[in-house]
Amino acid sequence: MADEPESLVLQLLRQLRDDVADTQSQIHSLRADVASDLVAMQAKNDAEHRATREQIVGLRRTVVEYHSAVLGHGMLISDLEARVRRLEQKVGDSDA
Repeated sequence: MADEPESLVLQLLRQLRDDVADTQSQIHSLRADVASDLVAMQAKNDAEHRATREQIVGLRRTVVEYHSAVLGHGMLISDLEARVRRLEQKVGDSDA
């Protein structure tokens, strides 16, 4: 029986088993690549988010300083708005 040629079915099954193992290996490799890319993208996104947040803080500070320097010679815009409200209220009271 050792001299008998192998069955075609057995050859195909062995080849199929090898193909499945190779495919599983490729899937594991792809899964690792995708996970690595996701981590890199998350880190880049976090860095860009931080940079944007810092720019917004800087812009707010600049606007407050501008309003402080230009609109009231040191008066904050909220103080200016309160002053305008008081003036409007006085005008409204005197009209009545």
